[in-house]
Amino acid sequence: MLPVDARLTSSSDFARATKSGIRVTTEHFVGYLYISPVTNNASAKCGLIVNKTVGGSVKRHRLARKVRHAIAPHVADLPPGSLFVVRALKQGEDKNVATEISELIAKLKSRAEKIVSRS
Repeated sequence: MLPVDARLTSSSDFARATKSGIRVTTEHFVGYLYISPVTNNASAKCGLIVNKTVGGSVKRHRLARKVRHAIAPHVADLPPGSLFVVRALKQGEDKNVATEISELIAKLKSRAEKIVSRS
């Protein structure tokens, strides 16, 4: 479960992350990371998008719980004040959500470091 202060709830924040953030795609997920240009000490906010192509309601909610559980340990590793969104793509039967989310976050952080080092 994500802490209350780490939950992304505003639709404008979802739009900002998905339209202006760094994007990385894995087999079953797309991750977006928006790093705020204003430096603040607020914790990173995380959200997820699971649409109907994933499956029925039970399958979507089961996947959402797994994704939230996989994100929770990595919230402290994300840049302060950033917005992180995970979009679930159509799922296969054999998947390990936790390892794929860990890989997604690692790729996003390395890409963000490259962009920051260029500036």
